[in-house]
Amino acid sequence: MSTPEAVGLSSDRLKRIDAFIQDKYIAPGKLPCALVQVWRRGQLAHATVLGSADVERGLPLKADSLFRIYSMTKPITSIAFMMLVEEGLVSLDDPVHRYIPSWKKLGVFQAGVLNGFLTKPVAEPMRIIDLLRHTAGLTYGFQQRSNVDAAYRKLKLDGVDSEGGLEAFVEALGTVPLEFSPGEAWNYSVATDVLGYLVQAISGRPFDEFLKTRIFDPLKMVDTGFFVPESQRGRFTACYTLNPKGQVVLQDDPETSRYLSDPAVKSGGGGLVSTADDYMRFCRMLLNGGELDGARIVSPKTLKLMTMNHLPGGKELTELSKSLFSEAVFEGLGFGLGFAMTVDQARTKNIGSHGEYFWGGMASTAFWIDPVEDLAVVFMTQLTPSSAYPIRRELRTLVYAAFTESAA
Repeated sequence: MSTPEAVGLSSDRLKRIDAFIQDKYIAPGKLPCALVQVWRRGQLAHATVLGSADVERGLPLKADSLFRIYSMTKPITSIAFMMLVEEGLVSLDDPVHRYIPSWKKLGVFQAGVLNGFLTKPVAEPMRIIDLLRHTAGLTYGFQQRSNVDAAYRKLKLDGVDSEGGLEAFVEALGTVPLEFSPGEAWNYSVATDVLGYLVQAISGRPFDEFLKTRIFDPLKMVDTGFFVPESQRGRFTACYTLNPKGQVVLQDDPETSRYLSDPAVKSGGGGLVSTADDYMRFCRMLLNGGELDGARIVSPKTLKLMTMNHLPGGKELTELSKSLFSEAVFEGLGFGLGFAMTVDQARTKNIGSHGEYFWGGMASTAFWIDPVEDLAVVFMTQLTPSSAYPIRRELRTLVYAAFTESAA
């Protein structure tokens, strides 16, 4: 760990992060815990470990605690898929039905309910790129906006609870119409779970095995996986939620959690458990152009493509989105192949850099990478929903306010 001053940061100003989170969130019981890592110019410049891993049992958070990272799984799955693109096994403009034949006649919702849907043909076929950028016409059941969402809930199409593995999940998904014709809008969805299935189908290897051998092992992400092994259970955090009264209550007990056993469906959209150290190694690989400590995961050219705005017409999320979450609620953002990114810094009304890219998870976890400033930040906690508090925006402000040297 470097001194902050050696990498263009102020020690005194970085201490504000700890004091702010402790006073505003930990002490009042708004968040159970907080772990922050700030990496700049090749050094870990700041690390914060605050609060409780398990409030009920009085267990303090530790630097190696295990967290449910939920949708921070998506960038990992997207990188895995792009590895297959690099190998020439699949192309971004391939129709999805080439790999999932039963999806060839998927229609767009017009009216009706499950087992009685009326549909119209798609204007354009769903392509691989639509899965990566969430323009496929798929959805999430928890959004509760439409009859399609309701069908997802009834069929348990959340990418986690489906029975029969990834193949059964994908086949069941093909029985429900799309919310819109692919490429016409952006909607947060189970698309990345479909990518996980495609990684498995195209590579010929189980999805979890592919991630382990091609990403986790080379990057020495030793604590990342789809469940918590028995030997690591003492490090697993509790997860909390806000009830209708705004009270923080236990949502997932680490001693009875579903994450203690190997799941039937390996969710590429939200199934991983990880540590701050592991996820920072993933971020460092991205910040370093696709390589870390001699392990090349993807080409820097591939990563550059992934972090461009791929929304149709070069539009922003707020212009094209059917639904927005706290992972991306402000203007000035585009979406690439697995990440959101800043395309208009002034419109975000937030400190940062043009071209920084990021995402977050349902339990309020977050990360962002700023190639301009050679910066990566990982934030871990365990509170759903991620829209509960503006902690992500506040953390950005606090980190950038600690800069004493700027590249732009």
